[in-house]
Amino acid sequence: MPIYSVKTTASQERTVADMIASKEMAEIHAVLAPDQLTSYVMVEADDDAVIRRVLEEVPHARGLVEGPGGVAGQSSMSEVEHFLSPTPDVEGIAEGDIVELIAGPFKGEKAQVQRIDEGKDQVTVELYEATVPIPVTVRGDQIRVLDSDER
Repeated sequence: MPIYSVKTTASQERTVADMIASKEMAEIHAVLAPDQLTSYVMVEADDDAVIRRVLEEVPHARGLVEGPGGVAGQSSMSEVEHFLSPTPDVEGIAEGDIVELIAGPFKGEKAQVQRIDEGKDQVTVELYEATVPIPVTVRGDQIRVLDSDER
């Protein structure tokens, strides 16, 4: 089953994907709006004519991405499957990194990463400003890397 790329207005990917999916047409099998892909939506459909027909009624949809010769460009499942598995929030964080807590009771505090638990998507940090070193375990989405040893 071919997968087609639909160009959208920036920041309207989710809206376009929802509107395409709401058409509930048998010829359209799946719609994907990955966060890492700006201004594009992936649509799995029987052929490009179906998508072109649907896109006429969808605001913020700019059209299909054209391949060589004006034919709609197609992707295979192997080209889009990396969008289907979520990446852990702790990816890109290393022990020793300086981070800022952006949520929770210690919001705004700076800390150093002591340990990373990728399985639980958690990070144990030690607060900088504390008079006594206190290890605090937080979710990976509650911190932002300020300075990394690897950079």
